[in-house]
Amino acid sequence: MEIVAIDIGGTHARFSIAEVSNGRVLSLGEETTFKTAEHASLQLAWERFGEKLGRPLPRAAAIAWAGPVHGEVLKLTNNPWVLRPATLNEKLGIDTHVLINDFGAVAHAVAHMDASYLDHICGPDAPLPSDGVITILGPGTGLGVAHLLRTEGRYFVIETEGGHIDFAPLDRLEDKILARLRERFRRVSIERIISGPGLGNIYEALAAIEGVPFSLLDDIKLWQMALEGKDNLAEAALDRFCLSLGAIAGDLALAQGATSVVIGGGVGLRIASHLPESGFRQRFVSKGRFERVMSKIPVKLITYPQPGLLGAAAAYANKYSEVE
Repeated sequence: MEIVAIDIGGTHARFSIAEVSNGRVLSLGEETTFKTAEHASLQLAWERFGEKLGRPLPRAAAIAWAGPVHGEVLKLTNNPWVLRPATLNEKLGIDTHVLINDFGAVAHAVAHMDASYLDHICGPDAPLPSDGVITILGPGTGLGVAHLLRTEGRYFVIETEGGHIDFAPLDRLEDKILARLRERFRRVSIERIISGPGLGNIYEALAAIEGVPFSLLDDIKLWQMALEGKDNLAEAALDRFCLSLGAIAGDLALAQGATSVVIGGGVGLRIASHLPESGFRQRFVSKGRFERVMSKIPVKLITYPQPGLLGAAAAYANKYSEVE
């Protein structure tokens, strides 16, 4: 059957027609992207997508939403849309839908993704296990965390708020970074470090520690400077970013009992070529008495262009497979 897959973020909403059957995503059509600021609601963007498609839309939808999906009214900070889950079917003219957190959707995508879209970062170059727990994390606007449990030919996605655990410094420089960030934030979560804006937080802290002047830069410009090696301070901030990403990825794998780790998110793609050459692996395995265990865990990175859309469709296929 055909469904509409939708991935809604703070700035963009992406639509695609997906075909699902027997718990699987058979195909995902061409993506159409709208700026959320240019449409007053999901319903209006839905209608615009139908006009662009030139035919009636399927009467089923799979929606990935960049925030909590529980409650009578859902609202994002940087998104003008308001969602009322109880009225979605009526507003969109559909019979069934799935509404899932955006990083839960990424976990569903991993469950359905071809191995060719998973680049090896470190650890044994082995496929994801058919049974066991897979830790999934991804820095973007924030830090998304979920885990995927595969068992007896089935899978289960567990969404978490792991990005909001406390940042734990592991050396004296990180002690100073934490002290600096505490002047700005009441509580310093790992998301203050491992996210798109997190690089700026590290950059500003390092400048203060070094006692050097710096200019406030937007995230895009700062990331460009760091990745291109055009600024020594930005480069140092990126090195620290990768160290902390390795540390938290390892901590989450231990906490969740994972046998493999997958990194997603928009920032993950940006640093794909940088990660293997950084201190990521060192921090990932440096877990005291568990170093040997950690060295046997494969770490991979998602290269699939739209995991949110694929994951939304997969979540629908997983939920409604029994009635197809």
